[in-house]
Amino acid sequence: MRTWRRWLAVAVPGLCLAACTGTLTQPETTPAPPTTPASSPALGGNQDTARFAPTARTRAREAGVSPRLVMAILFNESYKPHDPGLERAWQRMKPGAAFGVANMHEATFDATKKGRAFAGRSWDQLPDDPDLAIQAEAWYLHDLAAQLPAHRSGPITADELLALGYNAGPGAMKTFARGTKPGPQAQSYLDTLRGNWAKAGQALGES
Repeated sequence: MRTWRRWLAVAVPGLCLAACTGTLTQPETTPAPPTTPASSPALGGNQDTARFAPTARTRAREAGVSPRLVMAILFNESYKPHDPGLERAWQRMKPGAAFGVANMHEATFDATKKGRAFAGRSWDQLPDDPDLAIQAEAWYLHDLAAQLPAHRSGPITADELLALGYNAGPGAMKTFARGTKPGPQAQSYLDTLRGNWAKAGQALGES
């Protein structure tokens, strides 16, 4: 998994080039006022993923999924610096890139929000609203859990399968649940998740 420094090494020179050639413009959209609770941390210079622990706990419980899993995935996705300006600049350079602290793609967000409390929210609000991003992450994990096969084989746990589904999609998750060995990219994500599991527990105050 890339570190945020490597992400910056790739992204920043490209952003400078775009700005110098006059192709980089500010977005014209005006996000709706966020519904972020007072306990949800704001974005900015603080890139400590552990600051999202209270929000992860609340949103995970609402969706009926493991707070530790939600938190571990946030750590997995923290290789990219989650700054609204940088995310939108990167999106203009690479259309289709994910948004928000949980790195969610637009199609996934739109499918997940249907019938939920955040159905009226927009995917392009994710960079500014970590609470919305974590809420969508938790409910997507809820939806993935409903698709897990009742009978599974192999050494990968249910939570690990959900994380792989979050990263690679439900089809890949079902394949891994049937015992298929993950490929290099999926295995790398799984290894990173396992490395972040203890860190997630510490952030949540769990043993």
